Amino acid sequence: MSKVLLIIHVLAAVIAIGPVTVAASMFPAAVRKAFAEPGSGLSVPRLLNRICRVYAIFGLAVPFFGLATAGSMRVFGDVWVIVSIVLTAAAAGVLALLVLPGQNAILAALAAEPPSEPVTAGRVAMYTGMFNLLWAVVTVLMIVRPGSTTGA
Repeated sequence: MSKVLLIIHVLAAVIAIGPVTVAASMFPAAVRKAFAEPGSGLSVPRLLNRICRVYAIFGLAVPFFGLATAGSMRVFGDVWVIVSIVLTAAAAGVLALLVLPGQNAILAALAAEPPSEPVTAGRVAMYTGMFNLLWAVVTVLMIVRPGSTTGA
């Protein structure tokens, strides 16, 4: 059963978190273009924001199956699991409290007449970088598993 849970956990991470990291990373450039060329439209930034919002919801499956996998493998007490849980929670917080609200504020500003930029695209890019870095560290921890006795 552990292998099935691990497969679902990894697939959920790739399928749900991957699109969020890519779309969130593309958003600042799309916004800069929309501000530089007012007639270019909002379709690309809106699409990227929608991808981030929808896949963030699907991304909730990642920690769910991660916790189920850790439980079935009896590794909840391992330091790398605890650190991964904390970093995953931090990544979720950055996404929910900084990236998505920043994107929404920028989209609202772009829709206003005249367009004004209350939250800079650079700030959202920084938050996105924090989100991506947190997930990268969690991924490394999942692969390296410090203290693991499996030899990986």
